[in-house]
Amino acid sequence: MTANAPPPLRGMTPEELAELLAAAGYERFRAKQLFHWLHARGARSFEEMANLPAKLRGWLAEHTRLGGVEEAVRSVPSGDGSTKFLFRLADGRKIESVLMPDTKRNYYTLCLSSQVGCAVDCKFCLTGANGFFRHMSADEIVDQVLFARRHLKEREPDAIFRNLVYMGMGEPLLNTEAVVKSIRLLTNHDGVDLSPRRITVSTSGIIPGIRELAAADTSVNLAVSLNAPTQAMREAIMPITRKYPLEELLAALREFPLRPGRRITYEYVLLKGLNDSEAHARQVAELLRGMRAKVNLIPFNTNPALPFERPDTSAVDRFAAVLLDEFFTVSVRWSKAQDISGACGNLATDSRQRGGAKGVDAAPPAAAPTDDDLAFFAVAAAAAGSNEEEEDD
Repeated sequence: MTANAPPPLRGMTPEELAELLAAAGYERFRAKQLFHWLHARGARSFEEMANLPAKLRGWLAEHTRLGGVEEAVRSVPSGDGSTKFLFRLADGRKIESVLMPDTKRNYYTLCLSSQVGCAVDCKFCLTGANGFFRHMSADEIVDQVLFARRHLKEREPDAIFRNLVYMGMGEPLLNTEAVVKSIRLLTNHDGVDLSPRRITVSTSGIIPGIRELAAADTSVNLAVSLNAPTQAMREAIMPITRKYPLEELLAALREFPLRPGRRITYEYVLLKGLNDSEAHARQVAELLRGMRAKVNLIPFNTNPALPFERPDTSAVDRFAAVLLDEFFTVSVRWSKAQDISGACGNLATDSRQRGGAKGVDAAPPAAAPTDDDLAFFAVAAAAAGSNEEEEDD
């Protein structure tokens, strides 16, 4: 969006809405009503906001915009009950989210995106293949939740929308400001009112972002993509490790404040013949010894575009057994939505988007930071070759 675009209301706190209305000569108490319509009710037009005066609705329509996702291009159901959404943003960019069921307990989790594309370029993940285009704004992040929640209510009125994981497209902690603001909006009692205990932010290991999240004191959970037990191995599959070495990352995680009963989750994608042996499991146990940790094992989701294979189930079981013997809490996540390319690491939209080089947007919006992290990832990704432009459907 341009610098002169009207402000997006979905990205504003009740206090910011009150300031906006007061500056225009309207009563500040209307801000709470407006926030309720935007978030709790998920209004898609000003006309729906029946308890706001017509004059105020007219002013809002002329001087502001609702913000968020421009439209849900389509939703694709999976055989396991998941749904993948393809969203178009106001500038024409596209992102994906996945709504996943826990059938035993009748609740749903949304895996949502925080950036258009991704600059981190993990070698086992398709999202980075498109390169990085821009950060998503807080209103765009929030509106994925509002769309998914409405979709679920229409399809299964008795189902519970309960969990939120920032594990979709992008690296959340390279966009920490917008991610933290979206968390505050989504946990506001007058809006969606999600519990911070039910929200998890996942990172590939952005140390400054981890510290920023800690300082923000949002009370959400933290998950870290570990994926290898040594610096050299992690570097080979996650270029980020060259900038944020494993030893420094673990030191930062030891300092991360945890509420009573909470642990950091370490995500570990198992790649056949690369990082899935019992010896590797013992190295992981040594790395995490003494930390409040849960290990989430993710057998690789095979894709013909990526040069890795899924390990045998017996190898997964042996890896888990080593960690269990070391008294770690371990879970194995057999990813959902694989039949619709919605599984972990597979969010990439249907085709490469135009206008970006791999690792950095060719024409970043004025508001997008050009920090050292993005410059680093641009250089790291360039070694793998630049994106070919393809027509976006």
